[in-house]
Amino acid sequence: MKIKDIPREEHISNSLSCAGCSELLAVRLALKVLGKRTVAIVPAGCMSTVNCYWPQIPFKTPMFVSPFAATGAILQGVSAGFHYRGVTDVNVLAIAGDGGTADIGMASFSQAIISGRKFIYMCVDNEAYMNTGGQWSSTTPPGALTTTSTLADVAEPSLSNHKDLLAIAIAHRIPYAATASPSYPLDYLEKVRKAAATNGPSFLHVLTPCPPGWGFPSEKTIEIGRLAVESGMWPLCEYQDGQLRITHVPRQTRPVAEYFQSQRRFRKLRPEGIAQLQKIVDARQEALEKMVSPRD
Repeated sequence: MKIKDIPREEHISNSLSCAGCSELLAVRLALKVLGKRTVAIVPAGCMSTVNCYWPQIPFKTPMFVSPFAATGAILQGVSAGFHYRGVTDVNVLAIAGDGGTADIGMASFSQAIISGRKFIYMCVDNEAYMNTGGQWSSTTPPGALTTTSTLADVAEPSLSNHKDLLAIAIAHRIPYAATASPSYPLDYLEKVRKAAATNGPSFLHVLTPCPPGWGFPSEKTIEIGRLAVESGMWPLCEYQDGQLRITHVPRQTRPVAEYFQSQRRFRKLRPEGIAQLQKIVDARQEALEKMVSPRD
């Protein structure tokens, strides 16, 4: 997809999201690809709790606010309902945060994939429970302070307590799954298009930097997203037809220290911790490169 191919029509407006919210940008761009024939299932989180105050709702498409843990179950039901009615031109889309996917919603997320129904599950990941003040979630990166973590949590950073949602989805033999970032819009939009074209469940794990929660100026949102990719903290890759591939190789590799220094949430991370995380990220990148399928 090229810039000129992006539809001008908007399917979300009048949002009450914070300035610089990349979660809103991710949803806005996704709906440009999916169009008005989309039903969104949204659990508790910024997209529902912050944006949906009666009678305010930013979605111009049908939207259902689901219980926190039930997004995957409702996703299956809505998809099955359209299937049995013979409706094939509606995109069934879940928009859930990291808490609603990796923690509270993990069971229904897993079962939804196993169901084999056609849907798009999009995790908009701001790496903490930002809607309720910034508590730790199982996708919070090592070394990041939250309102429920302590200095002991950043003393010896490790990825052992960090859930890899892409790997979890792949372990379910999902037809299509990808990591993405609205800081790379063409890569992101192409992945949304592929997810919509998948005849079965698809999963998009989208990094959505949060200015107030991460501690950076709102005008730096796109820059922070790019730093995450360029430093190796958020590799852009996709899994399709049983093959994993990297979809974007940064022209310039940045040290993780630059990424950490750009955000207040890493302010207690010590030099030795940064060095340890650099080794972990380098090893993870090397392992990822060994896993990817050979290019044609």
